[in-house]
Amino acid sequence: MEINSDDLKTFITVIDSGTLSAASVHLGQTTSGVSRALSRLEDKLSTSLLTRTTRRMELTEEGQLFLERARAILGAMEEAEETIRIRRQKPAGRLCVDAASPFMLHCVVPHMAEFRALYPDIRLELSSNDQITDLIEHRTDIAIRIGTLIDSTLHARPLSSSPLYVLASPGYLSQNGTPQTPEDLARHSLIGFAQYELGNHWPLRHASGNSLPITPSIAASSGETLRQLALAGQGIVCLADFMTRGDIEAGRLVKVLEPYYTGYRQQIHAVYYRNTQLAQRISCFLEFLQQKL
Repeated sequence: MEINSDDLKTFITVIDSGTLSAASVHLGQTTSGVSRALSRLEDKLSTSLLTRTTRRMELTEEGQLFLERARAILGAMEEAEETIRIRRQKPAGRLCVDAASPFMLHCVVPHMAEFRALYPDIRLELSSNDQITDLIEHRTDIAIRIGTLIDSTLHARPLSSSPLYVLASPGYLSQNGTPQTPEDLARHSLIGFAQYELGNHWPLRHASGNSLPITPSIAASSGETLRQLALAGQGIVCLADFMTRGDIEAGRLVKVLEPYYTGYRQQIHAVYYRNTQLAQRISCFLEFLQQKL
């Protein structure tokens, strides 16, 4: 015969209660019934779990090992039941999501109609910051961040990754020529980041390594502003696939220097404080967004 959860519960209750009679009260059974259940369990295992006398009970070595496993199994079963129970409930309440403006515009906003149809009781608040801010101060539940994370007080959940492309508009290239090597970029107008130096190291193989530092001819703090400048023919830019894929497919932007790409991908994380219990509304948003990405 196979062991079932009732067998485990009876055994653990006997140990925690200290006596068969006390266990029978907790289980709502007779003392003789609990004793028979314990004996059946020992028969199933073909071993003695307890040494019983008229005054006390002691675990055998096998009983101690079985008790540890039994507690773990019942704990896992209870956790699984709780997870399913929570998932059956309707997520509700305020959910504040913060992301850099390009990610918000290209990866979050287009899917919000579907998300709201799925979870109508969640009240969404969307904000955009290009740097990690104090989540508690800004009453933010989730912050979506691109690139390397350095704040150890945050818990990070990987969502996806995005390649970086060096791009220019067809108009700019027809007027200024197409660079053939990374060194040619020195003769071009380059669009880069202000106040974000890492963004001005482009993942291109060159004589000195796999990261090419550039000096912007024009700089902006937002990636979306850089994209608009590139679309307007103001120069060459390095931006993520998630915000330029539509432009590339439509021919508004063209990849340049592809033979020199290193294959680097920017990581995309959702972050929240480590001491924050993952609420149901947060969990369902992250699962939804991860599927879309």
